[in-house]
Amino acid sequence: MLRLGKREFGEHEPVVMAIVNRTPDSFYDQGSTFRDEPALARVGQAIAEGAAIVDIGGVKAGPGEEVTAEEEARRTVGFVAEVRRRHPEVVISVDTWRHEVAEAVCEAGADLLNDAWGGVDPQLAAVAARYGAGLVCTHAGGAEPRTRPHRVAYEDVMADILRVTQGLAERAVELGVRRDGILIDPGHDFGKNTRHSLEATRRLGEMTATGWPVLVSLSNKDFVGETLDRPVKQRLTGTLAATAVSAWLGARVYRVHEVAETRQVLDMVASIAGHRPPAVARRGLA
Repeated sequence: MLRLGKREFGEHEPVVMAIVNRTPDSFYDQGSTFRDEPALARVGQAIAEGAAIVDIGGVKAGPGEEVTAEEEARRTVGFVAEVRRRHPEVVISVDTWRHEVAEAVCEAGADLLNDAWGGVDPQLAAVAARYGAGLVCTHAGGAEPRTRPHRVAYEDVMADILRVTQGLAERAVELGVRRDGILIDPGHDFGKNTRHSLEATRRLGEMTATGWPVLVSLSNKDFVGETLDRPVKQRLTGTLAATAVSAWLGARVYRVHEVAETRQVLDMVASIAGHRPPAVARRGLA
């Protein structure tokens, strides 16, 4: 069982996490949800299209202008509070690696801390424990926040992913984070080149076999772009292919830009796997 906020998700229930960037320079939407009203509209649309989680981020993942903890909090805390007021049932996740920001957003109503940089701030898990929030434990290959990989190498990338993410998860449990609120994430593109991310996808079943629920953040990433030689705005087809493979291998949560398209892929895979009946079944009955 996966329990986040007021929601409980069954073993075969795929969960969509919609990305809501509170940044002026995000790689995909170039700041389209930096202002409050477009961002709130994005939240409402994502929920209507089938997202159970919204993931709010105040700092883009890649290099760029410095964003202090104070500025990150300014971009996210009040927004989290307003989303909580408007959508009391949605699971609110915040993408941050800083414990100061984590504390402020949990006070404002966040249910989940998405630590995309692999525990670089060891105090973050303690914040999740103190507030009863969930935690995403990600493999980032030891990279510093907001840096790109450079000639990174692994003897066995999946072995490293398993070692790091399970270690972070067990440490979180020891600190008091609820076991049923912890997810592990292979960290596509984070501390990895394209071949590493492809291998992590191909071998995702090794992660799901651990028993920890697995989150994948595949949406329009560089490993998709390089694999197909496509710019950011032409990566949806490749993203959905990677999503289908991840779903078949047992991933539970999907962090995405395109909610409706992802929801259809996940529903189709679930039906092929026998976990979901067809929405309509008239063929051959008339």
